[in-house]
This record gives sequence, structure tokens and C-alpha cells, in this order.
Amino acid sequence: MLAMKEVYLDNAAATFVDPRVKAVMDRFWLKDYGNPGSFHSMGLRALRAMNSARSAVANVLNCSSDEVVFTGCGTESVNLAIKGVFAANKSKGRHIITTRVEHPAVLEACRYLEKYESAKVTYLPVNKFGQVSASNLENAIRPDTILISVMYANNEIGTINHISELSKVAKKHNILFHTDACQAGLLDIDVKKLGVDLFSMNGSKVYAPKGVGLLFIRKSVSIVPLIHGGGQEFGLRSGTENVAFIVGFSKALQLMQSERKKESARVSRLRDKLVNGILNLIPKVILNGHPKERLAGNVNVSFLDIEGEALLLYLNEKGICASSGSACTSKRLAPSHVITALGLPYEVAHGSIRFTLGRRTTSADVDRVLKVLPGAVEALRRLSPVHIKEEDLYG
Repeated sequence: MLAMKEVYLDNAAATFVDPRVKAVMDRFWLKDYGNPGSFHSMGLRALRAMNSARSAVANVLNCSSDEVVFTGCGTESVNLAIKGVFAANKSKGRHIITTRVEHPAVLEACRYLEKYESAKVTYLPVNKFGQVSASNLENAIRPDTILISVMYANNEIGTINHISELSKVAKKHNILFHTDACQAGLLDIDVKKLGVDLFSMNGSKVYAPKGVGLLFIRKSVSIVPLIHGGGQEFGLRSGTENVAFIVGFSKALQLMQSERKKESARVSRLRDKLVNGILNLIPKVILNGHPKERLAGNVNVSFLDIEGEALLLYLNEKGICASSGSACTSKRLAPSHVITALGLPYEVAHGSIRFTLGRRTTSADVDRVLKVLPGAVEALRRLSPVHIKEEDLYG
């Protein structure tokens, strides 16, 4: 009996390593494995490769090489941005503005500062699509505000924020602006156009390895390191650099940006096919996030009257891999903070499923989901004691 082909629709959690990325990494495992801090030929070859990778990333981001700091992941990048800026600027003020729908990396970093550093944090509400308004942001600014952090694109519902508009508000008041751009690989990531001061990305969302990230830090920004030691990464991230991963991450970003328009169009067509199929085939479904201003590969839907976890298990048995939200919090049974922030009740949040498409996603994969999903939802609804009326959802 032939094994069932897996349909992987969890690319917002992790992507495969592109073979072209792996190819440029291979030499640093067995050949040029020297420490880039060593003053011998093997170390110098590693250093040159790392410097070349940094220059290539800077070219993609449209910034200077010395404004790119490599980190161990996106979460570390976010923590360095928020905690590092707070530590360096707390004498000027202790107020931070962020949103209710940020990734846990942002939210938990802010809660840490509230608990241990007497920070004051404003968590902005969002509209029903998950977007932040420039007027709400401006109204939240105080004389002691030192940092604003708003994500570029939401990891759960795929909604894209107008970062260039929001950063103008920050600049008007001389406040530093950070954006978590870990999901934004297929968007324009020119930091000058975006107008940001700090910009976080990671490798596991752009077909590079897990365990590498970056933080763009504009030259004028004062920041304190989280990790102390040998002074690598301009003194902001001590520890021997992971040259292979840095080189791979650089290659992945170059590939993604060079191919983004074509790939975004392809994946968007598949996304729309999946969305339209779900909405046409299954009653009592809500599309979460903005209908148009959303990531090319993101489909987040709430199936009323069922538990999302039960549906995920059913789909997994059929060889379909999806998620109920952020992979970083998937072990928690609490409803998604993102979905509830949209104004939807817990019962709806519990029924949300995230399908995220990527480079290997095909039209046949979408067909497979649309074949399996209606029956799965119908079977689970027969067992459910919950019966929500759609007209009651928004009060």
C-alpha cells in the first residue's frame, strides 16, 4: 500500500531549507569550519564569508552592513530590540507602545519589563481585521514614550500593517520604532521605505535553517546587549558566530526577495482558491484577518461549533499538516489572543485553524484539503454541544 503524501500547510511555523541555501552552507560544516575570530587562513575564510553575507543582507534591506546584527532566532532579535532599547533609554522614559496581537516574543518581553524594570506598556487595540490605526497610535504617545513596536504582518491571521504610516507617527514625535517582520519575507523589506529604526527577521520562515535571525539597528539608535562575552556582532551579540547559518540565511533572503513578486502571485492564487473553496463548501465559517491586505500564503478561518484542536488531529490523520495559530504557543489550550483581540468570542477562537502555504504547495494540495475538510467539519459538528449564531458574533 502506497504511503499517503503529506500536505504541509504550516509554513508560517517553519519552512524547509531550500536546496540552493543548503548548497552554500555545506562547505562550512567540513571544510571552512574555522572560527571567524581566529587570525589564520581558515578563520579568515570564515570571516570573509560572513562579511559577504552581511553585505548581501544589507543590500536586501537597503541599509549599511554595520546596521545588521545576526542573532540566534527571531525571538532573540525581538528581545534585543525591546529590552536593549529600553535599557539604553530608560533615563528618558519608561513607556512602550505595542499591540494586543503581537507575537509572544514581543508581548512577553514587554511583560518582563513591566514586572522587573518598572516599564509602562500600552497595548493598542486593533480593528476587526487586526490592523493598528495611526490615530490610535498617536493618541497613545506620552512624553515618556521611548519605543513603539508594531508587527509588519501578523503570524496568525496574516494581516499586514501599514508600517510606513505608523513609523511616520513615531518619527514625528522622535520615538524609536521597531517592527517584527518575521513573517514578511514576501513583502517589501526595504527599511528606508518602511521608515523603521529596528527590524527583526528569522531564518525559519524564509527557507533558511532554524536557529538564525537578524536585527537591523539604525546607526543612531542606542542599544544595550543582552548577551555579554567576546564582543562579536559589534559588541551586541557575543558568542562564536554560526557562519553556516548566517551564510544560508543571507542566501535565502536574496532568493526570496528576487523571486517574491512571482512567488507571491502564485501563492496568492492558491490562497484565494482555498479561501473560496472553504467558504463555498462549508457553512458557518469566518475568514480571520483582512480580506485583501494579508500575506500571500495565509488562510486563517474559524469553524463555528467545533474545537480547532480536534479538527487538526482529524486533518493530521489524513496527512494534512496545519496549525491552530502560533507554533510558539500551540501547546497551550487557551484561545488565541489574536482572534479574541478582533472582538470574537472564545468559542470562535477555539475553532480557528491556520493554513499557511509555501513554495512546495500545489493546486493539488489545495484540492486535497477541500476534499477532506467538509466531511471533517461535519463529523465534528455532529458531536458538538455548541451552536453559535453568526449574527450574534459582533454583539
